[in-house]
Amino acid sequence: MASTFKNYITNSIGSNADIYIAPALTTSTVIGITMSNLTGTDIKVSLCLNDGVANAFIVKDATIPGGSALVPVGGDQKLVLEAGNVLYAFANTTAAIDVVVSALELT
Repeated sequence: MASTFKNYITNSIGSNADIYIAPALTTSTVIGITMSNLTGTDIKVSLCLNDGVANAFIVKDATIPGGSALVPVGGDQKLVLEAGNVLYAFANTTAAIDVVVSALELT
């Protein structure tokens, strides 16, 4: 079984955007997610996981001050995703956040 560390970057998110889709025939461990506020004002952001059947919020309507970042996954918090699981993010302001997802993929 091969293991690979990867970063996935999604820029200027406002409304709903897929930020990571676990590849086919892969189990992924998300070891970090950073959501950075690109604006000069407070915004609200959400992070959600879809397993193909249901959605579950990891973070819902969290406030990120202007120019700051939120790290909802990292340190002791990890997420395990099966093939086809989708993480998506959204903000209450157009083009307001950049997101970096760091994952360990096992194939």
